[in-house]
Amino acid sequence: MDAVALPLLVGLIAVALVFDFMNGLNDAANSIAAIVSTRVLAPKYAVCWAAFFNFIAFLFFGLNVATTVGIGIIAPGVVDPHVILAALAGAIVWQSFTAFAGIPSSSSHALIGGLVGGGIAKAGFAAVVWGGLLKTAGAIVVSPALGLMLALGLVLTVSWLFIRSTPLAVDGYFRIGQFFSASALSLGHGGNDAQKTMGIIAALLFSQGLLGGDFYVPLPVVLGCQAAMGFGTLFGGWRIVRTMGSKITHLTPMQGFCAEAAGAVTLFTATHLGIPVSTTHTITGSIIGVGAARRVSAVRWGVAKDIVIAWILTMPATGTIAALVYALARWIG
Repeated sequence: MDAVALPLLVGLIAVALVFDFMNGLNDAANSIAAIVSTRVLAPKYAVCWAAFFNFIAFLFFGLNVATTVGIGIIAPGVVDPHVILAALAGAIVWQSFTAFAGIPSSSSHALIGGLVGGGIAKAGFAAVVWGGLLKTAGAIVVSPALGLMLALGLVLTVSWLFIRSTPLAVDGYFRIGQFFSASALSLGHGGNDAQKTMGIIAALLFSQGLLGGDFYVPLPVVLGCQAAMGFGTLFGGWRIVRTMGSKITHLTPMQGFCAEAAGAVTLFTATHLGIPVSTTHTITGSIIGVGAARRVSAVRWGVAKDIVIAWILTMPATGTIAALVYALARWIG
């Protein structure tokens, strides 16, 4: 690697960590929306709680998601600094727009869309590893649906189990329970989402021959990505917290617990299977599930519809931006 490539490599890693920070900033809402909206924790304490569990997530999960992102979305031979630059630019531009608008979009699928857009711009559709991409795209539908069904089932089960308890007693039990469910959700968030950036950085290093003949994620990359996400969570995303925690449906501590537990189970499963999923998609589905368990009209479906539209647009939008950035980078360079 020559002297010109080294500054570019360092710069791209820095940009990737900025994206990871933005991921934590944007997705802080996913981890703490329920526990804040139920007033179990004040926002300033909730973000500290979530950031801690975001950071330590690497102690609990393997790196299957990072491997999928690194070599399972586009062919490793296609990856170069220009493709990575395009992927990150597409994701950051889209995330900045949706964060400003207060729309809970998917950092995960923004990054995947950018990676695919940059890869196709370089090598056409042959660059795509279709198995990995289709698995990830399928999770757009499966993860919120699974979160919704699990949350709905949990609310009905818990309601039956505590049918003889007073509302005040139930409220007290689940205020305590939310500390555990919110912790699990933050672990799932850190375990799945931080690994996308790990995969991007590792793919870049691998493309430059810095990992030898086998793809893996170095420990400094793991720690750097977990820390960047944790710091992003500390700064929070309060406009999105309001959308997630109160605009979709009103939550009680019991409902918050069920939503967080359902989201955590979904994220744990996806991370184990190496599927990059959206924490935003998952917890939104779970919150809709607990609202629908009360009554269908309890869900503000207009807000949910706007969120779904943003989901659908994310991958095509970031892919298009990334392709344009790739073309511009090649023209300049």
